[in-house]
Amino acid sequence: MTNKELMLMGELYKLNDDKELNEDFMRARRLTRLFNSMTEEQMEERKEIIKELFKSTGENVHVEQTFHCDYGCHISVGENFYANYDCIMVDVCEIIIGDNVLLAPRVGIYTAGHPIDAAVRNEGLEFGKPVIIGDNVWIGGNAVINPGVTIGSGVVIGSGSVVTKDIPDHVVAVGNPCRVLRKINEEDKIYWEKEREKYYQRIGQP
Repeated sequence: MTNKELMLMGELYKLNDDKELNEDFMRARRLTRLFNSMTEEQMEERKEIIKELFKSTGENVHVEQTFHCDYGCHISVGENFYANYDCIMVDVCEIIIGDNVLLAPRVGIYTAGHPIDAAVRNEGLEFGKPVIIGDNVWIGGNAVINPGVTIGSGVVIGSGSVVTKDIPDHVVAVGNPCRVLRKINEEDKIYWEKEREKYYQRIGQP
């Protein structure tokens, strides 16, 4: 098997021993360099580079500068995806993100891991585990999503959280390590619908 195949399976692999991995890595470096150097007048061009870089995207996708990833071709995002400033995605395994997901500034999504044993680690062996994020998720600033984590749909992750374990649907979760704080409930829905009504009244729209 190739090192790339082993990497995507979540098994130990070596980056420097695989020509295809190095080509993918250099492609991502080139595309992210171009993306991060573009001006504010080049919004459509920036969008097209992200679509070229990622494995798949929805039609509406917006990533702020700066953005960094290892390969890009292992990242899939759904419709209405937004990543704020300084997002980092270490995609040695797949990162799969659903629709209507918002990432606040400096969110890190990391699929890469290294052996605990120093002797094995020093041989350059590493591994990865995929990260999956559902629909309608908001992840607060400086949050870290660790390898192998699945975050359910309708979730809010608090700022500065370090997510080390799976998070179920429709909860607010915070902390280091990140834990479920509470369920998102009908009271939340009622409160925010009233706030939305006030907004439209203030600007004179229905």
